[in-house]
Parts: sequence; C-alpha cells; structure tokens
Amino acid sequence: MSAATAKDRASAKKALGARQTILVFGLGVTGLSVARYLKRKGIAARFADTREKPPGLAELGEIDPDADVVLGRLPERLLKNVGRVIVSPGISDAEPLLQAARNAGVEIVSDIELFVHDAVAPLVAVTGSNGKSTVTTLLSLMCDAAGINGLAGANLGEPALDLLEHDTPAYYILELSSFQLQRTATLPLKVAVLLNISPDHLDWHASEDEYRSAKYRIFREAESAVVNRDDEEAPKHLAKGVARLSFALDKPGEDQFGLITEDGEDFLARGEQLLLSTSDIAMVGAHNQANALAALAAGELMGLKLSAMLQVLHEFPGLPHRMQYIARINGADFINDSKATNVSAAVASVESVPGLVVLIAGGRGKGGDFDAFAKSVCSKLRSAILFGEDAAAIEGAFDGLAPTSRVADLHEAVHCAAEIAAPGDTVLLAPACASFDQYQNYQARGDDFRSAVMELTA
Repeated sequence: MSAATAKDRASAKKALGARQTILVFGLGVTGLSVARYLKRKGIAARFADTREKPPGLAELGEIDPDADVVLGRLPERLLKNVGRVIVSPGISDAEPLLQAARNAGVEIVSDIELFVHDAVAPLVAVTGSNGKSTVTTLLSLMCDAAGINGLAGANLGEPALDLLEHDTPAYYILELSSFQLQRTATLPLKVAVLLNISPDHLDWHASEDEYRSAKYRIFREAESAVVNRDDEEAPKHLAKGVARLSFALDKPGEDQFGLITEDGEDFLARGEQLLLSTSDIAMVGAHNQANALAALAAGELMGLKLSAMLQVLHEFPGLPHRMQYIARINGADFINDSKATNVSAAVASVESVPGLVVLIAGGRGKGGDFDAFAKSVCSKLRSAILFGEDAAAIEGAFDGLAPTSRVADLHEAVHCAAEIAAPGDTVLLAPACASFDQYQNYQARGDDFRSAVMELTA
C-alpha cells in the first residue's frame, strides 16, 4: 500500500467515524454504492435491510463476500457499537431502527455526506418537487455541448458515490431528493437550483413543513443559487450576498429569465434579450419551458456558453416516461408521463396538452391531495380511468366533476381509454401517484403503458 493510499484511507476512516461500527441501512442501488465505496476505502461495515430477500443481496456478496448482513426484523441490539448509520434515501425516518438510533445519539447520514467529503470538483445540485431529472440532464448535456465534462448522478442515474470512480470532471451535477437533503449536514455547492415545491412524499416526511425545509436546505452553503420567482419563500433562505438568478413563466426583469411574447410568438428570454422561440424547444409542455429557463440560469452561473445551451434545448426531446409520445391511434395521441408521480406533476402534464384529455391515473398516493387534483384538471378531461391502490380515493375526489372508470390494471386502463377517446384527444398516463403498489418503479410502469398501447396497433 502506498503512503498516499494509506493516508487517504486513514482520512476516510476518520471522516466515517471509525471508532465504532458503521451500519449501512438499505440494500438497494444506493446501499450497494455505499458498499463499493467502503470496499475501496478498506472499511468494514454491517449491512441491514427489513426485507428478507432484498434486491442487490447477491451483488453485495460479490462486492464483499465477508459482509455482516442482517435481514428481516431488525432488533435494536443491532445498533450496539454502531457510531454512524448510512441510510438509503427511500427509508423513512419513522423506521423504528432509525428512531432507536436517534434516541441513542447515533449519527444518521446520507450517501451524499460521504460523497461531499471526497469530491474535489465544484458541485451543482438540483432539487424540486418536479422537473429535477430533466434539468439535471439538461445541465449535463449543456456541459457536453460546451466541451467540458459534467458528471451527473445521485438521485438520477448513477449513484453519487459511484461518480467518484470516474476521472475528476469540471462539475459534479447532482439531482437531490428531499430525503438526501434532510440527511446531509455538509453541502458546499457552487450552484444550488430549487425548481419548485409542492406537497409530496408526505408518507415519508412528518409534515409538509418538514418537506419544504428539506428542500430549502439546498441553499444553506451555496455560493450561488437559481430560484423560482413564483416561490416567495425561497429568497428568505439565501444568505446575504449570495449570487442569484431567477426564472418563471412571466416577463423577466433585468438579469432574470422568463418568457416574452412578440408578434404572437413566445420566446425564452433573459431580461429584454430574446433567446429562443418556444416552438424551437424540442421538449413538450409549459413545464418544460420552465425547466429550460432554470437550466439556462444555472448554466450561466456555471459559465457555460449560451450558444451551447440553446443548441441542447433545440435538440433534446426530453427523458423517457416524461411526456413521451407513444402513438396516434384513431386520431388520439397516447402520451406516457409515468414520471408524474405526484399531484402537481400530473396537473402540469394535463395542462400542457391541447384539447381534451382521457387521463389514466392511480397507484400509491403518498398522501397527495386528490381533491385539489380533481378540481385543477376536471375541466380538461373527457374522462379519468383509474387503477391501483388509491383508485377509489381518486374516484371519490372526481365525483361530480368528471366521468370516471375504475379498472384492475394499466392494460385494462389503456383499452378502456382507447374506447373513450375521440379524434384530437390525448390519452395521458399521468398517475399522480407512486408506482410501488404494482411496479418496481415508474420506469417499469411507463414501459408497461407503452406495451399496452402498442398492443392496440398490432
């Protein structure tokens, strides 16, 4: 072992609290990335998961054949001699083992805390209830177009700790969830981007206030920030003197990003400067115009060339499962927005398409306000086709506002929607719910929707 390597490992052990055992809680994608990280550092850990057969168990055995693994019911004695718990983001703070850890004074952190300790390139982070994956991807593509290396990951794509295995980039671009933000004590960002906040993950957070506080935490140590002008609270969470740019779908003031209408055509604009006609943006929907403006603001703070950023907006059609066109059948368009996993995202989806909508929604509601959902979109609907765990609750919210049908699964929903839709309508999968009642993730749900639609064309 080289002296440098020994020094690095000693530093890592000190940062990780090597005086006591480390417990890695959760064996999903994040947990495995933590296992790889600890293996590279030569640090032993204990691994735990409440599931008897969690995904990734075999892979953990390949990473560390001698790993101490506890599965199923997790007794409090598991915390004996534990000094730090590294928790996967999907595990709620209400989990009994975490409550016991807090009561015992054990430190609870996210993988992002470990990442920040080792990262040497400037950090850009994006959060928000909706749009963060799109904006994170846009910034990565804008870096590519500008000829610099921007590595994107964390809540999107590659886990943050796995990014450290690549050559050091010009920027790390992180998509961060409220879960990760709440458990990260140190986050010195070059650019912090907060897109929007609407009620979400209320099955995980103790309250809406806690959820909002987790999102605003992104600003705490930021050098510069991108804020949504529609969020009057956001500037209150910025330290004095922090450089900031704002965006919204209104006319921008000086040094702001927004929309300007000229001769009946809408343009992305910075102040009075027209940048790009909205008709030349490859992504669909007003919400993606907001995403584009946020990315332009962040890119400016990163020093990216404007021409490179506009080129990306002209070419990038959007991520899969986000307002993704699938087919036109009997004059009706079928659109996959499986990523609309909360009420506000689904509302934005419905409002972004012309004409009447046959909405397909349902799944696990995460505490969403379905009454507000129904009132917001009912005037746009020809009908709502509902499936999944919370279908009955959504149906009740739409009672008296729009026609509804309740079905067993997504394939039946697609067939039912095809019978109802008229030429010019849009059949839109915008679930307003998580997928975990019937699917592994929203991607699997979107793929199943696509499969069901393609069956209609066969």
